[in-house]
Order: sequence, then C-alpha cells, then structure tokens
Amino acid sequence: MSKRQLSPAPLPPSKRIHANQPVAVEYGTSVDAILSDEIALFIFSYLSPSDLCAVQRTNRNWARLSLDNQLWKSLYITEYGRTRLRGARGFIGRGDGREIKPLPGRAKTEGIRDWKWMFRISSNWRTGRCSLEHYQLGIPPRLFTHSQTLHQTHLLLAGNLIIMASSVPSPTPSILLASPAHGLYTIPCPSSRPGTVAHVTALALDQSPPASGHHGRLICFLSTGEFCLLNVNHHAPTSSSRVYTYQPSGRSSRTTPIVQAAYHHPLLVTLSKSFHLSLYDLSSDTVRHTQTLTSFTSYPPSSLVLSLQSPSTYKLVLAYAIPVYPAHWSVGATELIIDNTEMTVSTTRTTRAIDVPQGWVDESKMRAVREQWSRKVARVADTQTDGKWVVLAPGQHLASAASASTSSSGGDSTPSTPSTPSSPLVGTTYTSSSLHTASGLQLYRLFLPSSASSSSSPKLTFVRTLHGQIGPVSTLALADGRCVSLGMNGSIWVWDLEAGTGTEVSPGITGPPETVDDDDEGEQREDGAFEAVKLRLAMGARGSVVFDDRRIVSAHGTDVEVRRFDI
Repeated sequence: MSKRQLSPAPLPPSKRIHANQPVAVEYGTSVDAILSDEIALFIFSYLSPSDLCAVQRTNRNWARLSLDNQLWKSLYITEYGRTRLRGARGFIGRGDGREIKPLPGRAKTEGIRDWKWMFRISSNWRTGRCSLEHYQLGIPPRLFTHSQTLHQTHLLLAGNLIIMASSVPSPTPSILLASPAHGLYTIPCPSSRPGTVAHVTALALDQSPPASGHHGRLICFLSTGEFCLLNVNHHAPTSSSRVYTYQPSGRSSRTTPIVQAAYHHPLLVTLSKSFHLSLYDLSSDTVRHTQTLTSFTSYPPSSLVLSLQSPSTYKLVLAYAIPVYPAHWSVGATELIIDNTEMTVSTTRTTRAIDVPQGWVDESKMRAVREQWSRKVARVADTQTDGKWVVLAPGQHLASAASASTSSSGGDSTPSTPSTPSSPLVGTTYTSSSLHTASGLQLYRLFLPSSASSSSSPKLTFVRTLHGQIGPVSTLALADGRCVSLGMNGSIWVWDLEAGTGTEVSPGITGPPETVDDDDEGEQREDGAFEAVKLRLAMGARGSVVFDDRRIVSAHGTDVEVRRFDI
C-alpha cells in the first residue's frame, strides 16, 4: 500500500542544512550565508524588544527570524511573568463574548498564541498608549443640567460588543449594543406596566458557557423592580431580542432599586440599595425566588464576584463598605457558599479591614488597632474585588453649599459626615496634597482559606496605598489583578496590583481652558467640560468604567469613551 500524499498546502520555509565541513568564507559573503537560523535566533535572544523590532528592517531573512514566536514568548514571560493577558475577564481563548470576573486560578492556558501581539498590548497597557473613540447616548454634554448630571450610564463588555444603558427615565428604557463591525443596535426594555416611566438601574451578563452558538443571556433591571431577560448574539447584534420580563408581586426594598447583580445560569443574585441580597432560580425559562438575606452592618457601594466552585455549589464573594466609629467608613468582605440544587446559602464567612478586639488589649494589639484606625475614611466612592484583591476608593467631602441643596441626591456613595468641609478641588484647578486621601486607593489582599480548614479564618490584609491619580476617584473596575480607576475629572489610571505600579492613561480635565483673544467654539466646549467636572464634584455624581484585555470603556453622564490598546 502506497503512502498517503501530502496536502497541497504550502509548507514553511525549510531551515538550511548544517555543514559538517568548515565553511569557506569568500570575499563578499553575507552574514546570512555564514550563520544558520539557529545561531541567528540565539543571537537575537539577547536583543531587547526595541532592538528586535529594529533588525526587521535589515532584510527579509532577518525580518522572518525576528518574528519568531518563541523569541517573543521568552520576552513576554521575562517581562510580564505570566502566560496570559491580565484582565481578560473570562475571554481567555473564547470567542463567545462571555464576561466574568474570574476568581484566581480560573484562567487556563490555551493553544498557540501570537506572543508579539500579546507583548505589544501589555506594553501599551504599561505605557498608556491607546486609541480613542466616542459614543453619545442622546444628550450632548453641553446640555447637562443639575439633575441630568447625576444620571449614570451602565456599561458591560461582551466579546466585541459594548453594552450601554442610560439611567435617564424614559417610557421605553432601552439597551444599546455597539459593535465595530455592525454599528449600533437598540433593544427596547419597556416596563410591563402601561404608562410607567422607568430607567435602568443595573445590568448583568450570564457567566455560564453559552448553550448554543454565539448567543448569551443578559438581564436588565428597571427602577420598577422588574427585570428583562434578553438573548444577545455577539456576532450578529441585530438578531438579539428580549425573551421575557419578570414582574414582582409588589414594590419592596428587596427589588427596588437593584444596584448590583451577578448571573451564572440558572442562578441570579441581586443586591438592592437597602442591601437585600436575593437569590433566584431561572431554570426552564421561569423565575423562582428562593431566598433573601439582609444586613444592617453592610452598605453600598459594593462588588459581587460569582463563580461555580463545584458542580453542586456556587461561590459568591461580596465586598462592601462598613461603618467605623464615630462617623467613618472602611471595607469588609463576605464569602457565601450557595447550594446548586436548592439555590440557597449554606455557609457564610465575613472579614473586615478594621477589627477592634474585645476587652483589654496589650501593646502589640494596640499598635495594630492604631494602624487600622488611621486608614478609616470619611466617605467611600467605590469598592471592588476580584476574589483575591479588594480596592477601596475614598470619596471626597462634598461642598457644604452643594450638599445642603442636594442632600437627597447622593447616588450610590455612602453617607458623608455631618460636617462636610468644602472641597479643595472645586476651585480653578486640581491640586494634590499628602493630607488629601480622596485620590489614594487602599489595596487589601483577601485570604479565603478552604472550608475544610477550620483553624484558618478569612483575612483582609492591608498591602499598600496606590498614589498617583490627582483629584478624587469616581469609580473602579477590578479583574485578575488589574485595576482601572476613573477620576471625577475624567482621568484614567491603570494599576498592576501585584507590582503596585500605576500608569496614567488619560489626564482628564486638569483646569479651566486658557483664555485667548478669539473665543472660538473649541474653547467654549472646554469651558463647558470644566464646568461639568465642577458640577460632578459638587454633587458627588458617579461615572462608570469597565475593561477587558484590550480596551477600557468609561462614561460620565451620556458621553462614552472607548480606549483600545490593541493598536
């Protein structure tokens, strides 16, 4: 029997055969003729990334060798110390658009990668090099009023899709899907109650593997307590549709309003503003409420991380703000183990960043208490966790005049102290001081030992304070050891939590526009943007920010900015 013929596909260029005899060097012989590919690659392995890119311009052979995947893999591992892109949020090797906040250890290595492409993206993240795109959700920034500034744009990333929903009240709330290949597509999510004006309060994307093709589930929560289940097609957004709308029996603190949610089909976890944690079973296209828990010592802002710990249990990690005597705040975390069959919580464990021992204390415990006590803050802007790290963003004091007129419009931030001194940042420019902590992020390491280890208890250990961003922080996004902070002035910083380093991606609005003789339209826009920043500072309005391994999407009001690092 004859051997099977080779496929007609073109084969890669063969390497030159090693010569057993010494090579006679003739006058005019090039270096390519002397060195074999292996020796050239060995020499190239000593080059830096910039030098390796420079030698590509020498000739075609050097360009081919300098693009060797193993060369760039060695450079990437040496420089960044990992085999995957940080902050992938579940998209590692996937094309179905599934978005998750993975707990540590969930990321798995896949097959062949383009290591030079990974090195380029990681280098762009480190230096802040990116491209900028804009989306506008209806209302131009120059038309903002005091009430409109408090509106928030909810953001999600699903593969190549950007999911946006404005919190502006409307008879027909809707979700906007933005895709580079398909443009914009709107899915209406109206209330089932006729004539009701509602707005979107939260979004949740299904973290479970898709049941078929490129379809995923998305839940949109309304201010009426209802939520809509949608079927989203990541490759063809126009094929997305609304499946059904769940209407609770009545409005209560359990359902109105929902500020956080996590969804891993069939389990849905919702958290209301009054800190009622509810569990739902969404199997068989029905909604069954299974349990509601509440807390009188936990407060928003908060963060949820849901994962499937085993075939029979879910694991939910919750980070939130906790009150500290006399009128201050810190951060805490709770782990909940949820039974997969009954969809109820079986066990819980809680830890706090400030834990005052009971009774009499010795000198060592007193030093620990004083160290913790110095980290309490007067206001919390945001808390985020990825299951391993917890980041607390202190909030600034609101101006006394603004807080008196807008005492009922604090957003999702925790209550401020009774006496709120005027902010040093409401003036003409942003200034930074060692005594002003509204821009310093507190980083904690969350230790959750296995449930079988009864001797160990969960711990929340302070690691460091992240300094660099000027002005108060509006909101955070955290995934897989990478944190993105969005400032009130629109500035964006990226933090590597393990290394403790930060990079400025966007400086934001740092002051009023310089006055010139010709008052053109561009200067008017800059002046309007600076006035909007001062208004956000005075009223404590929150922004939104999400990211994956190649882009950051941020929003203040209805202006959405997309920064891409895969350039």
